Amino acid sequence: MKTIVYNFEGKKVKDIELSEAVFNVPLNTELLHEVYVIAHTKGRGEVAGSGKKPWKQKGTGRARVGSVRSPIWRGGGIVFGPTKDRNFKKKINKKANAKAILMALSEKLRSEKLIIVDKVEAMNKKTRDIASGLNSLKLRGSILINLSEAEKDTYLYSRNIKNVKCIPVNNLNVLDILNHKSVVLSEESVKYLEKKYN
Repeated sequence: MKTIVYNFEGKKVKDIELSEAVFNVPLNTELLHEVYVIAHTKGRGEVAGSGKKPWKQKGTGRARVGSVRSPIWRGGGIVFGPTKDRNFKKKINKKANAKAILMALSEKLRSEKLIIVDKVEAMNKKTRDIASGLNSLKLRGSILINLSEAEKDTYLYSRNIKNVKCIPVNNLNVLDILNHKSVVLSEESVKYLEKKYN
């Protein structure tokens, strides 16, 4: 299957052939969900609501109450619920995890949310170089940039950009792919993935 390679100015550079075994994997929602799922509930410190005392302590005839976020109120925090601080991960074997990663990448490509660039670099070693490149590619919302070994210094120039996360391509995972609207891969990253998963 063919796709377009852009440069960081948003211009088409060429077409490349992608491996069907890596970028055209059929979706299995049950497997993808099993790898992705995380349990988390909000306590009284996390739910939305005013910090103001709803009514005065005495003289109303009603029970005293300090906050609308109290767990005994509707819409209040949850007591002793599962949180992301505890580990609720199931053990997933390596083959299933790898397949889920390829499914997630394939879905991004099918929905035109996976962009391939010739290389990810900051020409003048400035954060604005990366921000400008992402604007040229017309990417909006949360963006995941996957860096090859040769591009790892780019992390320094992208870490302060809002809604942008940079990770080494060898640390690519289902959670990051699905939690970001767009995924950016360089040609080097594509070669790495095809070599690893083919």
